Amino acid sequence: MSINKESDIAANLQIGPTSVGMVRIYVEGDGIELPLDFDPEEALEIAEELRLAAEAAAGMRDGGAKGGAKPGKGKGKR
Repeated sequence: MSINKESDIAANLQIGPTSVGMVRIYVEGDGIELPLDFDPEEALEIAEELRLAAEAAAGMRDGGAKGGAKPGKGKGKR
């Protein structure tokens, strides 16, 4: 599935620190539980990628006035 393909799949997302100093992104959906652990520095990089993607999406919604990040500028799959 690509980033631009719509889906009817619903999932819950939780983000928080673990007891061993990692940042966990936990995705839970119909028949799947996916814990993704990142060191704090990598989590900050992910947060920045998310911020840039949100700015780009807002710019697209506003008719491209804001610009923002270009698609595909992140590190790829995690």
